[in-house]
Amino acid sequence: MAGLRAKQKADKTRRILESATTLFRDQGYDSARIEDIAEMAEVSVGTLYNYYQNKGDILVATVAMEVTEVLEAGARIVANPPLNVAEALRTLIEQYYDHSLYYLSKEMWRTAMAISIQQPDTPLSRRYTELDGQLCAQVVQLIETLQVRGVVHAGVDVKAMGEVFFNNLNMMFIEFCKVDAMPLEDLKTRVNAQHAPIATLISSIKIV
Repeated sequence: MAGLRAKQKADKTRRILESATTLFRDQGYDSARIEDIAEMAEVSVGTLYNYYQNKGDILVATVAMEVTEVLEAGARIVANPPLNVAEALRTLIEQYYDHSLYYLSKEMWRTAMAISIQQPDTPLSRRYTELDGQLCAQVVQLIETLQVRGVVHAGVDVKAMGEVFFNNLNMMFIEFCKVDAMPLEDLKTRVNAQHAPIATLISSIKIV
């Protein structure tokens, strides 16, 4: 019985988030109404408020859904990465980027980022920061895996290096979200070019 309730709750949550993302895209985050989200999700407004206090909660929950799926896919890459630093980074990061607009638009990402910055002491902001931390940890894990497999120099501080790569890919993603006209391929090309020389420096396998 408990399993059935959990399944029903998960189903309602998914419907609410999918309905919200549809309306946020179609109408804009500010214009979308809680009542319309509930109607599209086929739940009562009261039920929706049992799960989420406001639209900000829904937006951050959507970010969490996005990042959870990205981390699951990233874990498979980290477990068996290409044995080339630049290629391994490209594979993991492009997987992040390719999924980034699946649920959220650039406007939705900007709003989530703004909430995180403007309300740093709220649960929403802390959750956003936590998700960033999980992504950063996965990049660190990738560099660590490559070092264990002899692809990265033994003396490299994998935590510091992973954080450098993550901070750059994150900053570049923010720049991407700020410019509506910027295509995803441009973002990937620029980040790959920025990471390539650093990847060469830390690589223990030199490509001639």
